[in-house]
Amino acid sequence: MMSDRRLTTQVKAGGCASKLSPKVLEQVLGALPKQSDPRVLVGFDTSDDAGVFQISPDTALVQTVDFFTPVVDDPYVFGAIAATNALSDVYAMGGSPVSSLSVLTWPRDGNLEDLGQILLGGLDKMKEANCVILGGHSVADIEPKFGYAVTGLVDPKRILTNAGARPGDAIVFTKAIGTGVISTALKQGTVETAHMDDAIVSMLTLNKDACRAMLATDAHACTDITGFGMLGHSREMAAASGVTIVLDTASIPLLPGAYDYAAGGAIPGGLRNNLDFAGCAVLNMGEIDPVLEQLLFDPQTSGGLLIAMPESDVAKMQAMYPPTRKIGWVRERGPKPLELR
Repeated sequence: MMSDRRLTTQVKAGGCASKLSPKVLEQVLGALPKQSDPRVLVGFDTSDDAGVFQISPDTALVQTVDFFTPVVDDPYVFGAIAATNALSDVYAMGGSPVSSLSVLTWPRDGNLEDLGQILLGGLDKMKEANCVILGGHSVADIEPKFGYAVTGLVDPKRILTNAGARPGDAIVFTKAIGTGVISTALKQGTVETAHMDDAIVSMLTLNKDACRAMLATDAHACTDITGFGMLGHSREMAAASGVTIVLDTASIPLLPGAYDYAAGGAIPGGLRNNLDFAGCAVLNMGEIDPVLEQLLFDPQTSGGLLIAMPESDVAKMQAMYPPTRKIGWVRERGPKPLELR
């Protein structure tokens, strides 16, 4: 029998909002000694979504790991969202996932049927992605956490990193934002079922088809929008590419209910961390709705792909993947990495 205790009540922060502050990570990772290996095509020095390691002239491995606390109460759905989120980093690099290892923490007295449903949800989503689970590792912990280390394959000549955005590029996005505030409203007991259902559908949508459409264009850079929010990840792309990214705030799609929950104070702690990290990198070029600006720092779980591509390819991307929206453009580096209009 499944536990009556809601998964989200067992943790302090849910989903990608449970990640360490990007400011803390930047400080610690920046102090580590540099690695040097010609086979490493993408490391962690540009804060990219995954590492890339070349194994032959035509093949490279894409490797990533992502796990987090429950963002929903249904254990099967939580497992499936965790898998979708972990797979996303491979798609963001232009790769195809092939194998994975599960990462799990679970209370010693936790309900085993709930645990079984989490693992089943992850397994079913991995099957959908044609990615084989080879095994995993578990640790007893008072807070449940779940995710995967995923390995994919990519053509070394067609890797998408966050460092390739060029002045004149369009910026497109493939999902809507707001999962952080909606999940916080769930924890507070104020979320409407329809709004939670919409957020779940978004979080369960693989970026597989979006990646396929992206690779049919001359895309220059890509990242997925997850725990550091729209502005945190955009800042990393702008900094790595040496450009300024301009975002048209009115064009950024929001999940139903997200604006009202943010206005009502359903603010996850991760949002404040993201504001502390990326707020200084943003230049407002006009009167920006303060609630909407908050949502741009909202930590996303299993978010969409943010892609820099030639303006001439936007229509092709939208035809192949209709949820795609143009939300901004790239210009030469200005006073700050990000501009909001």
